[in-house]
Amino acid sequence: MTPAARQLSFTRYLIIAMLLILIPIIVFISFIDYTDVEQTQVENSQILRKQTERSIVLSISLVDAGLKAFDDSLTEEMREGFVPFLAEYERAGSDPAEMDLAAVKAELGGIMDLYVINESGVIEYTTCEPDRGLDFSTIPYFYEYITDLRQNGSFAADRIVNEMSTGELRKYAYMPTPDRRYLLELGLAESEFQQYRSILKYSDTVAALIALNPNVENLRIFNWRGKQVTNVTVPGEEHRHAMVLQAYEQKQDLETVNETTGDVIRFIFVDLTSPEYASDLSLIVEMAYSTRFAAAQLNRLLLTHTFIAVIAVLFAVGLTAIAAHRVTQPIRRIADDVDTIAGGDLDHAVGATGGAEFVRLERSINTMVAALKTHIDRLTAAEQREREHSERLEEQVLERTADLQKSNEKVNLYLDIMTHDIGNANNVAGLYADHLLSEVAGEPEEAYVQNIRKGLQKSSQILKNVNTIRQIRESRLPLTSLALDPVIRSEIGHYSCAAIRYAGTDACVLADDLISVIFTNLLGNAVKFGGDGVRITIRVEDQGDTVTVTVEDTGPGIPDGMKETLFDRLSRGETKASGSGLGLYICKMLVERYGGRIWAGDRVPGRPEEGAAFRFTLRRGGPAA
Repeated sequence: MTPAARQLSFTRYLIIAMLLILIPIIVFISFIDYTDVEQTQVENSQILRKQTERSIVLSISLVDAGLKAFDDSLTEEMREGFVPFLAEYERAGSDPAEMDLAAVKAELGGIMDLYVINESGVIEYTTCEPDRGLDFSTIPYFYEYITDLRQNGSFAADRIVNEMSTGELRKYAYMPTPDRRYLLELGLAESEFQQYRSILKYSDTVAALIALNPNVENLRIFNWRGKQVTNVTVPGEEHRHAMVLQAYEQKQDLETVNETTGDVIRFIFVDLTSPEYASDLSLIVEMAYSTRFAAAQLNRLLLTHTFIAVIAVLFAVGLTAIAAHRVTQPIRRIADDVDTIAGGDLDHAVGATGGAEFVRLERSINTMVAALKTHIDRLTAAEQREREHSERLEEQVLERTADLQKSNEKVNLYLDIMTHDIGNANNVAGLYADHLLSEVAGEPEEAYVQNIRKGLQKSSQILKNVNTIRQIRESRLPLTSLALDPVIRSEIGHYSCAAIRYAGTDACVLADDLISVIFTNLLGNAVKFGGDGVRITIRVEDQGDTVTVTVEDTGPGIPDGMKETLFDRLSRGETKASGSGLGLYICKMLVERYGGRIWAGDRVPGRPEEGAAFRFTLRRGGPAA
């Protein structure tokens, strides 16, 4: 099967394109709708939770108001009970040890227990043995209340509360002794009012409210001691008990979240304190919210949206297939006619298929085919002329290439003659300069002769650099693996008078015989520009696939403004010892020929005045032969 036959038809492309548009839109709409419903459900759940909690707090407050009214109905009975209690205190000479508390209890019908609380807040004498020695100073707010009552108050009735030792409900009342040394206390037994008070229960009141919120898993009510008012047991009792006490101490709502399930436990502080009573009847409502109901609703919602989205996609697929087939039918007919024309039958006309746009297309194709036949004839004639012109052009190119080759050979011949003759002339002039230097040694003319000698040396170096550049440009030899250590040591030998430090290396690099020119120029520059006593260091570092070579000196360094242009052709330094400007240019040409790069820096980073550092990279080669 040919590649053209394996390509999809335009109808299928159109179906795929339409589906790529419709399906994301359907999915996006479903997702937006699902997200909106999910957000609404979360918000409704939060609103329902807040309403439930407010209703529970209100219900507990209403129940507490009813209980308070019942508790107050017993206050007068408690007040009358202190008449014989105080009389017995007077009879005993204000000495509680001499009081007959059992007789007073019997006189009161045996329904009230008697307590004598000393200045330290300890029950010193009582008819209720479990409470003897009970220390109220461990309850700061209560101890402060009864101390103020003993010192400054009179009769005071308390609410019905749980007795600390037995947990039974009792109605308490207090009366300070006339000498303010003790606080007398009466406690009405639970059996006297339990049948009436049990009509009002916190748990019964809030049960109906909890049933309206399906997210509430369980509810418990605790008093200030952390004792449960309701009778429900749930896992994690110790942790939850600590949270109850913490909520009471901080007098604020607390919340914990199960990171795994997302369940929330709320500890709601219901403030039932009253300045009229000693006891704090505030409660902590523990409400456990489960995410199971909400998750089940979201799952049902997700399934519903997924089902609707699938149905919509299937409907879109069918509708798209029908529409694409109808739209592409004229195109298929035109394609069949064009295939016939492409087969070589240029006289075949594209038939009309209906539709204004397609009629225009058919006319355009027929016009194009007619024009194509005319152009083919013209192109055939033009091709023949072009072929003849190309043949003549090739002959001219060959002739010009031969001429350029001859000119290049002449240039190289002239350059060889010039460098050879100038070099010989420089050598002869150098010999005469050396002879003349020995003749004028110690004379004022010695400086002039030295300058002549330096000029001849510079001229020889220029010829050498020109010859090196020509070798680099004309060399076509492949790079080979060379051992770097012999090259470096050979070049160091040319500067036996210089202080050069080099630790050696076993690295091999890809280069040719001209690599020594790099070290010749870099070491020569370091010696020439470094001044007296310059110290030179050569380091070779293995960088994996590359080798980095550093040549640094302790000379005057290179200003930052010159480092970027230092390797440009004919770029020269600013000192009197500056050369022709070709040495570093040659170094750059060679390093780049070897596939590396070269740059100038500071021996000490950021301090150019402490010496220069030239670094260049070379590609690592295999072991040298």
